[in-house]
Amino acid sequence: MARKLRSFAPGLPVHVVQRGVNRCDIFANDDDRRSYKEFLTEAADNFGTAIHCYVLMGNHVHLLATPGEKDSLPATMHNLNTRYAWHFNTRHERTGALFEGRYKANLVDTDRYLKACYQYIDLNPVKAGFCKHPNDYCWSSHRCHAFGDNDSLITFHNGYLLLGESPETRQKRYRGWFLQPANEREIEQIRSGV
Repeated sequence: MARKLRSFAPGLPVHVVQRGVNRCDIFANDDDRRSYKEFLTEAADNFGTAIHCYVLMGNHVHLLATPGEKDSLPATMHNLNTRYAWHFNTRHERTGALFEGRYKANLVDTDRYLKACYQYIDLNPVKAGFCKHPNDYCWSSHRCHAFGDNDSLITFHNGYLLLGESPETRQKRYRGWFLQPANEREIEQIRSGV
């Protein structure tokens, strides 16, 4: 039976999660993460998907993305996953599926949920014990938002841009989000949704 085609509302952000098959690692090293990020940048540019936030973990990725057209996100993810799986399997002399089925995607329909998604994504490495603070994890977009580090993958979401008129103001307010504990109810809603 064929899979149901998915489409998304243009201009509305989506929280995307893609896991490794059987929750196995999809990144063996930093070269893999660099390749994934390069393929994601190219696919997002080619198919009109804006990437606002991301984290590359060991066995999964989180993205906050806005499709430009109804089929932008599915085309982006299909291209990315096909290219990366082939690349990973070739590099590591393996065969078979790399990803656990299709990616999960939830519509981010409120400003409050948008903020919670940014926090959830950026705090993923902290919750996993990879680091003590999201500043310390280099495979996420946190330093781009919080300190202005250059990241060619990132397109700033309007919700982020509304944090202030200057980059410095936005960065300071974004860092402020991580001085207070995340709302556990919202975090659980995000976790159960994806």
